[in-house]
This record gives sequence, structure tokens and C-alpha cells, in this order.
Amino acid sequence: MTLTRRQTLLAGAALPLAAATSGFATIARADAHSNAMAASLPTYRDFTLGDFKVTTLLAGSRAVPEPHKIFGLNVDDATFAEVSQANFIPADVAQFFFTPTVVNTGTEVILFDTGLSAEGTVAALTAAGYTADQITHVVLTHMHGDHIGGLTDDSGAVTFANAAYVTGQTEFDAWSAMDNEGFNTKVKPLADKMTFINDGGAVRAGITGINSFGHTPGHMAYMLESGGKQLLLTADVANHYVYSLAYPEWEVSFDADKAAAAQTRKTIMGMLAADRVPMIGYHMPFPGAGFVEANGDGFRFVPQSYQLM
Repeated sequence: MTLTRRQTLLAGAALPLAAATSGFATIARADAHSNAMAASLPTYRDFTLGDFKVTTLLAGSRAVPEPHKIFGLNVDDATFAEVSQANFIPADVAQFFFTPTVVNTGTEVILFDTGLSAEGTVAALTAAGYTADQITHVVLTHMHGDHIGGLTDDSGAVTFANAAYVTGQTEFDAWSAMDNEGFNTKVKPLADKMTFINDGGAVRAGITGINSFGHTPGHMAYMLESGGKQLLLTADVANHYVYSLAYPEWEVSFDADKAAAAQTRKTIMGMLAADRVPMIGYHMPFPGAGFVEANGDGFRFVPQSYQLM
């Protein structure tokens, strides 16, 4: 039997999946990939947006095995493997990035999300030339652990002692009604320092919250505007540059309301594509910044090169 080139490639892509049935092959590959990636990536990147200095921080990165258990829950294995192969990425492992963003307005230093841990986020801040006590405001896009983990250190001490805190009212209220250990230990103790906003609410001049519900009950994105330019911090509207953008209706295990999250992806990404507004995505390949292009029923992520210098 003669295999076509396409059949050979697809067969090769399936081999790591078969090896993963033991559990060890994929995990070993993921660990090696994570170590190599962590060693080669910078920990911060500066951008200019009008009068704002915007800095993305690589607070952590890791390889996660079996991404089909996270993305594309409503498609079969063959479809997931074919999409992965067509986009030059493995079907058995995905690289995750955790990217808080600092916005320096000239008078305030505002941190959006706090990473997995205080240690990783403070290390990236230090590399970028900031100290934790310089942060004037901490904005939480939502309450998942990889966004609130750096609010306190291992001893329970508040990481950003001089900061005021901002988050969405809907998000805070929803998590207050849950019995969630991370929220109870990291966020609730800071409630008296928090300002709560709704759709269209201002964090500071030129920074506006936008409802982007679905991933969590009150997830919010934030539009930055300065000097006639815009940039959207999309947080977790999309968690992967291919699986979530090219296929916005693919279900994601982390999304609380999968239908609402899919609609939000289509709405937000459609707006970015139509208006040609750049974005920074918390889980996009570091440094997380790029543009969105309409592509069939989905979108294509175009990483920034020198547009936001």
C-alpha cells in the first residue's frame, strides 16, 4: 500500500497520541519542552501606546499534555489532530503562557492580573525595571487561580502593598457566592481596598472595562486608549491562538458557560478584526501581542512584529 504525503504526515502526528496511552511519553515530552521554552524566552516586553508604556510580563510558561481534553471538546480526535497538523503544532502537547500586563500612564503603574504566584510575577516585574511597591493599581480581569495567584506570597503577605484594587462587580459577586479557596484566601481579604466596575466603567483615564462574560460569570476585557491609539487586553476571551481564534465555537473546558464564551469570542474578535485594533492575550504566545484577521468562520492571530515599538 502506498501512502500519500498527507496520510504520512497525519500518521506521524498520531504517533505521539498513541504513545501517550501509557501516560509517560507525553508528560516527559511536555517537561522537556517546558524547560527548553522557559530557558529561551525573555521575561518582559515593552510596547508604546500613545503616552502609555505597556509591558507584558512572562510570569510563567509550561507545556500541557493532551490539549484536546481542554480545547475542542465538541470535536473528535481526528479533527483536532488534523487542525493541529495543518497549523504546525503538535496535537499531544500545548505550550501555555501566563502574561500579566503593566500599563504605565506616567502617573500610575497599573498591573492587570497577578500570575500564578507572587514569585514569578515579581521576578518578571523586577526584570522590567519595576518593584512591587511601585504598583498603584491591580486590576483583576477574573478570579481564576492563574490570575489571582500573585496577590499574596507563600506566607500570605500582600504582594502589592501600596496598590488599590479594581475588578468587575459581576465577577466579584459571583465568586463571593461560591466556596472557592483561592478566592477566599487571595481576593476576599482585599475587598475593602477594591473598586467595583461594570461594563464601560473606567479604571483610570483611558482605561475602560468591557463585559466579556462566559469564561467566568463576570470576566472583563480592558480597552486602553492613548494618543488616538487603542489596544485591547483580552485576558481569557481566547486561551489559544489557533484553537480558540480559528475555531471560536470549539468548547473549552475552562469556560464556565461554553455557549456564552463562544459568542464572546466571536463578538470581541470580530470587533478587533473590523477595527484593526491590536490585542494582548493573557495566554497568547509571549509577548502576547498581535492583531486579529477574519478568516472564514473564525479568525487568525497575527503576532505583532514592530508595529507597537
